[in-house]
Amino acid sequence: MSTRRALGLAAALASVSAVVSAQGARVDPWRADSIPLQWQSADSALTARLRWRTTAAGVAWTELPVHAGGEGARTRVILVRLDPARVRLRLDTRMPVRGRVRDAAWTLAAAPASALVALNAGQFGERLDGVHPWGWTVLDGREWQPPKLAPLATAVVVDSTGRVQLLPPFAVARSSRARGVAYAFQSYPTLLEGDAQLPAMLHGADAPIDLTHRDARLAVGVLRDGQVLLALTRFDAFGPTLGAVPLGLTTPETAALMGALGCVRAVMLDGGISAQLLLRDTSGRVERWRGWRRVPMGLVVLPR
Repeated sequence: MSTRRALGLAAALASVSAVVSAQGARVDPWRADSIPLQWQSADSALTARLRWRTTAAGVAWTELPVHAGGEGARTRVILVRLDPARVRLRLDTRMPVRGRVRDAAWTLAAAPASALVALNAGQFGERLDGVHPWGWTVLDGREWQPPKLAPLATAVVVDSTGRVQLLPPFAVARSSRARGVAYAFQSYPTLLEGDAQLPAMLHGADAPIDLTHRDARLAVGVLRDGQVLLALTRFDAFGPTLGAVPLGLTTPETAALMGALGCVRAVMLDGGISAQLLLRDTSGRVERWRGWRRVPMGLVVLPR
């Protein structure tokens, strides 16, 4: 693991002496006094201990208890790994159409019956005609909304071949940005950029976001082999009934977790009471981790 001290993080991450328990083994993927600023492909102490369960061709999942600081001491992470060569990803929307005012209405219940996986996508904001996705939105190859050029924004792109990429703001600023893109949305903050590097704005003393706030988290990352990793945190103190309580990891802890799991790029999706995930196996059995808020758009994974 390539690390260097980041003194600007020392105070903010005093609670990040996180110990991750996986299958009875204890692994220390990061420490508060030695923050990983870049993760290497050899960082496999955690990933080697995961036991994946296949639910459908191209879909596997597992659970990971995480013990961080404060209210994050009891956190369970639901991990889903997707192979875009064997599944199809697309956006599913429930937002204003043709100027009519309508509240955001997407939840897991709106996902198609054929969906192998479904989750809320991106961030959102309110306009005069209702609640809309935040930033760049491409639906069925058509640009529905232009990009936002925020420094910690990342675009999640599904191209016409089904490949999934995570792109920085400058990569979607060109007029030809939608060429070959089937679906795209933006989210923030970026957790990992370039070759598994922590963004500079997440380890400076003047970071523009709160580095200590704890919440339920939902993140998407791309692994070195092109597969996609989804990570949803759940409060793990009083069983599944209170799993959606918005307590969990900080943003830097989430970035470290995605790096330790092998992602080269990663971005946060809307967490808190919006975070929700559905998983369906080939027999039709469904696991649901519900959120408490309706959103304008979801990401669904379908069989090829």
